[in-house]
Amino acid sequence: MSLSPAFLDELRARTSLSTLIGRTVKVQKAGREYKACCPFHNEKTPSFTINDEKGFYHCFGCGAHGDAIRWMTDQRGLPFMEAVKELAATAGMDVPTPDPRAARRQEQAKGLHDAMTAAQRFFEEQLGGIEGAEARAYLQRRGISAATAKIFGFGFSPDGRGRLKAALKDFGEPLLIEAGLLIDPDGAELDGGKSKKRDSYDRFRGRLMLPIRDIRGRVIAFGGRILGTGEPKYLNSPDTPLFDKGRTLYNIDRASPASRQAGRVIVVEGYMDVIALAQAGFAEAVAPLGTALTEHQIERLWKMSDVPLLCFDGDAAGQKAAIRAATRALPLLRPGMSLAFATLPGGQDPDDLIRAEGPAAMEAVLGAAEPLVDRLWKYEQAAARLETPEQKAALKQRLSAITDAIAHPDVRAHYVHAFRERYDALFFARPAFGGQARQQRGGGARAGWQRDKKGNWKPPIPPAGNEARSIGASGMELRLLRAVLASLLRHPDQIALHREMLSGLRIGDPALAELLNAMIAASFGKETVETGGLLTILGQGEVYNMAKGMLRADTFTFTPHRMKADADRVQRDLDEAIRVMAQGPELEAALAEATRRARDDLNEETFAEQQRVRQLKLDHDRRLAELAQSEDIV
Repeated sequence: MSLSPAFLDELRARTSLSTLIGRTVKVQKAGREYKACCPFHNEKTPSFTINDEKGFYHCFGCGAHGDAIRWMTDQRGLPFMEAVKELAATAGMDVPTPDPRAARRQEQAKGLHDAMTAAQRFFEEQLGGIEGAEARAYLQRRGISAATAKIFGFGFSPDGRGRLKAALKDFGEPLLIEAGLLIDPDGAELDGGKSKKRDSYDRFRGRLMLPIRDIRGRVIAFGGRILGTGEPKYLNSPDTPLFDKGRTLYNIDRASPASRQAGRVIVVEGYMDVIALAQAGFAEAVAPLGTALTEHQIERLWKMSDVPLLCFDGDAAGQKAAIRAATRALPLLRPGMSLAFATLPGGQDPDDLIRAEGPAAMEAVLGAAEPLVDRLWKYEQAAARLETPEQKAALKQRLSAITDAIAHPDVRAHYVHAFRERYDALFFARPAFGGQARQQRGGGARAGWQRDKKGNWKPPIPPAGNEARSIGASGMELRLLRAVLASLLRHPDQIALHREMLSGLRIGDPALAELLNAMIAASFGKETVETGGLLTILGQGEVYNMAKGMLRADTFTFTPHRMKADADRVQRDLDEAIRVMAQGPELEAALAEATRRARDDLNEETFAEQQRVRQLKLDHDRRLAELAQSEDIV
């Protein structure tokens, strides 16, 4: 049977040659290509290269050369059709069934390419003629040079229903309709089996024309921009045997070799963005064709660069397009292959930015591109308010949906870890002071707590050399500490939420320290312990009696039981109180250290740092006094 060139080209495009060869030969990455010891002759030094982008292999030793199909026939020894069927099955394609019209369709495909080439010549001629004056003026207003217009093949379709049809009449109407150059108003229906009801007419009329080329540089479709008012502003060819807009990228033929030199590929929103970038020296830019970036286009981009740069407008529509692309890429992610996102200033496209500030400004935008993980995190974090526990849990759920969509287990595991770290840092981490970040105590949700031989949870041993004083040295601190512990007794569900910060507190009063440690240990259970259960755990004695006293209505607590405070308020009050308590010893130690440095080597820098930390300490003491004297603490 005969297979069309279009089918075979698509089969080659869908086949990763390095993966195919790597099943039987050990291959190694070498820049943009792969290398291996040639399987067709004996050699010790690799001279066999594989180019995924161009879709061929070549041995510089014996001269073996071919594509995926040739590999299957020469190396595997399969007949041609068996090779095609095996590759098609892997690529998810159906091999065309034998058809008497297959040979005719193959000849027709050749005719389609010829027709598109002829149409391109016609449009270019019209741009240079009298009727193309308005289109030439538009190019001049957009700052597109004559050289750029020639490189990209700008043309003009005159405003008439049959101008192109007449110029290409030798190809015949059926072929021009199939090529997408003419519109058949009746869908090729026949009237009495003899003639069509209405005449076909030119698809593109009165538009600035741009050819869309495949990877080999052949014209396979057109895009047309209207010059006056009207809709649609841009019009693309329909899908044809030559053109599938979901698999094609505009400027792929020129950007592909340019990306090898630049080491990157830039994805922008439209034709004119690509052309503006190319004219400014960014030849490695491509664009989807009127649709969101598809899985096939992402795979094509990965053949050009491991991490393509998506550079969309900073407006809402541009950012939605970026997130759609990010979401669509998730199931495809694999080690080393990802996306990055560069955001243009609000209200500007690449042409605007380059005109206003020059190519350096565009390079700065590209240099500030965010990794995929950062873009997803920022988007979900900003998607909704994060004030209540339910809203915070909803963020966690959205992040889980993202990681669930990632198919590769290793990549998925790293995304889970990255999101967990950021989530915990956002809601549970303690702030740092003195200009130096402190490591999280314990490195996990249990903050260094360990089980003893009896299975009981024991608090972490304070690190050696920790000279920060214990909490409770002042009357205000003691009052606030007792209020916090009383609130935790009344609201045991809050203990686990604040466990990490609570575990880091150093309390000078042994009884209060024992009470807090007992509450933290109880919070590790599978179910939240109730107030009565906490008292039972304490047993009889000094700590038990102290806890009972704290539960009286007239003693220190935030949001006392006679007030119907919501859980969000309780959590917010405790967050601040615990944070302020924890800051006191740390700020005091930081101030002592800054004072020591200023005393040992007094200069502008050490003096300024000492004054900065001193002001932080004063602000902290002021807030501590406000909390300790709050009317909510009774």
